[in-house]
Amino acid sequence: MWARLKSAALSKSLPVSHGGVVGQVWRDGGPRQAQLAKAFKSVRIHALDDDLGLKAGALLAKTGTKDVIDAALVLLAKDGDEIATSDLGDIAVLSGHAELHVDIVPA
Repeated sequence: MWARLKSAALSKSLPVSHGGVVGQVWRDGGPRQAQLAKAFKSVRIHALDDDLGLKAGALLAKTGTKDVIDAALVLLAKDGDEIATSDLGDIAVLSGHAELHVDIVPA
């Protein structure tokens, strides 16, 4: 992931995420947190606001899945994007129901 972020920053093609993902990875302090803080400077972070939350909830209802963080992330993607995740199965289901053509890569 670090290499992907560095490559994206060099190409000026910033990855996209949202505040819920930040909350999931921002946990225990120490050197890892310092690396994450640096990495977030190379990521376009969107708010997980009421509009995105409502759309994520509707997508969850369509798929029968439960992770609003994953659903919101899928909704920020566009056709042709890559989604890096440790939850390949749910992202595949969510992106399929969102009618997105994305590459899902293990994080």
